[in-house]
Amino acid sequence: MDILTIIILVVLAGLVFWVIGVFNSLVVLKNRAKEAWSDIDVQLKRRYDLIPNLVETVKGYATHERELLEKVTEARASAMGAKGTHDKAEAENMLSSTLKSLFAVSENYPDLKASTNFLELQRELSDTENKIQASRRFYNTNVRDLNIKIEVFPANLVANMMGFKQMELFEAGEQEKEPVKVKF
Repeated sequence: MDILTIIILVVLAGLVFWVIGVFNSLVVLKNRAKEAWSDIDVQLKRRYDLIPNLVETVKGYATHERELLEKVTEARASAMGAKGTHDKAEAENMLSSTLKSLFAVSENYPDLKASTNFLELQRELSDTENKIQASRRFYNTNVRDLNIKIEVFPANLVANMMGFKQMELFEAGEQEKEPVKVKF
């Protein structure tokens, strides 16, 4: 073997190892993003489980708020049935908005605000909302890292060859950006 053949083989071997390294890093980032999405799902399930108890507790005190309670129930059902990141994000944002309205309206019912059951459910839901926000940030960080890796040259050549696609960020919807409207 002459020196030129050795150089060509070393360059090809280096290129192969580089492609393997980029591919493996893309797989790691994709799996981290999927894991982060799973963390969001766990917290959303926890919220879905708490909402019926909250609605039942409020029903006992706030009989005049039937429309709001129905909106909360509908938003929960919609969120549970949503598919895909974008639809799920929109449905979850709507549910968050209706829950904020429910807690704002509860201020009109002193007996409800004093109820131990309501206060515990409110605390649990507030804790869950905080965990959902943390999970969203974790998910978005992982998706951002994956998307950057997919876009950056020369890693984008491997990503395109291997069929890696960008993932959607979990963004706040327009309803979540607006202040809660309370009608008296």
